[in-house]
Amino acid sequence: MSKLIAVEIDDAGLAAPTPEIEQERKVAIFDLLEDNSFTLPAREDREVPEGPFKLGLAIRERRLVFDLSAENGDKAAEFHLSLGPFRQVVKDYFQICESYFDAVKKMPPSQIEAIDMARRGIHNEGARVLQERLEGKAEVDIDTARRLFTLICVLHWG
Repeated sequence: MSKLIAVEIDDAGLAAPTPEIEQERKVAIFDLLEDNSFTLPAREDREVPEGPFKLGLAIRERRLVFDLSAENGDKAAEFHLSLGPFRQVVKDYFQICESYFDAVKKMPPSQIEAIDMARRGIHNEGARVLQERLEGKAEVDIDTARRLFTLICVLHWG
């Protein structure tokens, strides 16, 4: 069973999230646990656990850390990704989300829809970057990558 069954976000040291960010986080974790695909690829130098996995997600020493354990708690894998490739897309995503949250309060549906389409496009770009960065470390489908990207945004910007 190659999937995530638990997600823990290490947000120690981060500013308290806004209500919107906290809501995004809750929805992303809920959706992620409802439906995801997360596989560790085979390696010649060691046996790879099949899962399901528990994921700890954190930022440590300016790197994104994926800490995976088996269902029984045994360490399965840990890998660290540079945050550099995510910086611009995360920044763009938060800017468009701000515009979206503002638009919902005072703009007509047609303008809200246009902003939401742009938001989804940037979100898809972030998911694509994540899939590229995970290459050789973990295999995830696009929906799983989208939900993980949301959680990376929460960690990245607090």
